[in-house]
Amino acid sequence: MQAKIFDYIIVGAGSAGCVLANRLSADPTKRVLLLEAGGRDSNPWLHVPIGYFKTMHNPRFDWCFHTEKDGGLNQRSIEWPRGKVLGGSSALNGLLYIRGQAQDFDRWSELGNVGWSYKEVLPYFKKSEHNERGADQYHGFGGELSVSNIRVRSELCERFIDAAEQHGIPRTDDFNAASQEGVGYFQLTIKQNGLRCSTASGFLKPVKRRENLVVATNALAHKVLFKGLRACGVEYSVNGDTRVAHCSREVILSAGTIGSPQLLMLSGVGDASHLAEHNIHALKDLIGVGQNLQDHLQVRSIYKVNKPITINDELRRPWRKLWMGLEYALFRRGPLTMAASQVAIFTRSNNVVSRPDIQFHLQPMSADKPADGAHRFSAFTASVCQLRPSSRGEIKLRSAKPGDAPAIIPNYLSTADDRQTVIDAIKLTRSIVSEPALGSIVEQQYEPGVDVQSDQDILEYARNRSTTIYHPVGTCKMGDDALSVVDARLRVHGLQSLRVVDCSIMPEIVSGNTNAAAIMIAEKAADMINDDNSQSKAT
Repeated sequence: MQAKIFDYIIVGAGSAGCVLANRLSADPTKRVLLLEAGGRDSNPWLHVPIGYFKTMHNPRFDWCFHTEKDGGLNQRSIEWPRGKVLGGSSALNGLLYIRGQAQDFDRWSELGNVGWSYKEVLPYFKKSEHNERGADQYHGFGGELSVSNIRVRSELCERFIDAAEQHGIPRTDDFNAASQEGVGYFQLTIKQNGLRCSTASGFLKPVKRRENLVVATNALAHKVLFKGLRACGVEYSVNGDTRVAHCSREVILSAGTIGSPQLLMLSGVGDASHLAEHNIHALKDLIGVGQNLQDHLQVRSIYKVNKPITINDELRRPWRKLWMGLEYALFRRGPLTMAASQVAIFTRSNNVVSRPDIQFHLQPMSADKPADGAHRFSAFTASVCQLRPSSRGEIKLRSAKPGDAPAIIPNYLSTADDRQTVIDAIKLTRSIVSEPALGSIVEQQYEPGVDVQSDQDILEYARNRSTTIYHPVGTCKMGDDALSVVDARLRVHGLQSLRVVDCSIMPEIVSGNTNAAAIMIAEKAADMINDDNSQSKAT
């Protein structure tokens, strides 16, 4: 075995890990090791915005997780993509820049997590941001994360926005300002040169030559090492060669909502009874490790239209496909700059809720599965997800082997509230699409189909066809209750020199896409880590 000593060891070079590596290595006196189980981000498809069609579900870049058969989905097992490459899921995601609602973070604070109110986290969102619109009360300019306006607008997108307005939903040009509610175009994590801005390209690449920063790829973490209750290093392997790295300050887990709880459990931190099932000695009995799993479940509706104004139509014309490539190569615009969605709606599923509880994503195309290619007819997809589901799942070990994927048990639609919200959301989809701006060109409701009318039929459709929108969070919950894993400074309860910094610390899921919040969490954590270590040195 080879052993080296660092000040900080970060496990996981994803949305949070790359940010931490940048910030913690800014002090040239601190040695930082960043471990990533995946490879380098050298493949061109990781940088072309629409490249997620090539990289997602590809085992070169994706862990290719699958859930257990889920009762809420009629015993279906569904795919859960997670990035396995520098940049993690930020290198594979749909590029949508959404922070969540101010009330989400105020709620974290109300749960006892001091320092996590919206007022306190907003400066960290702004710190990262390089928004092409410039700086203002809500946005930053000059940060490492490029945020740009959408580059593809179409008649279909405008019709969808008009239909939402006709339904009484106000138009907005900024979902990340004073109010999230409304309909409009997303902003995207795309650079001015038309390339994806993952955290690897935005935060890690500019500092990778720092002498005090070591980035190890294809490095699978096996377990955290301890001296008593103090984390002192990590055992990992590179191409089967087992290695050990020691740290003098902290081990920081940024392996994500699936990887971080798995690594804690492999290291003897978790529910002692569950660890005993795999002959793992419990160093610290923390029953919340792997619990509190939350995700956004999306239900897609597909509508055929009588005008050739969809991406399906573009892809049927060989000369248009050729022009798409040339347009991107020459001008960095066109369909190859497309995000996973172009237009969003944040609105309320009923008149009782006090703030938006559902989100729509519009795609001006349709497919049974993205990997199968677009349909051979003109159509669009309007997917909708519940923003704050009450269903809770869990992550459990399948074995004590680091390379074995854990069991993912989402428990989708396990509460009456979640089931009613998905029914109401599908009904609202139909109402919006029937407004004149869209209804005048809609030819057929392809899915779920006009025969799906009763609440029970709608729910059954959701159980059979819904899927993840790739936002798992919560499995190393921040708080001070029985199920919490870390405190408000992201330190693992009952242990020393060990933190978790990624979306797994969310006590409750944010109302929207999760990548921006993951980056914010890392920005705030870096300041806390530096402050805590400065104070400990002073004392």
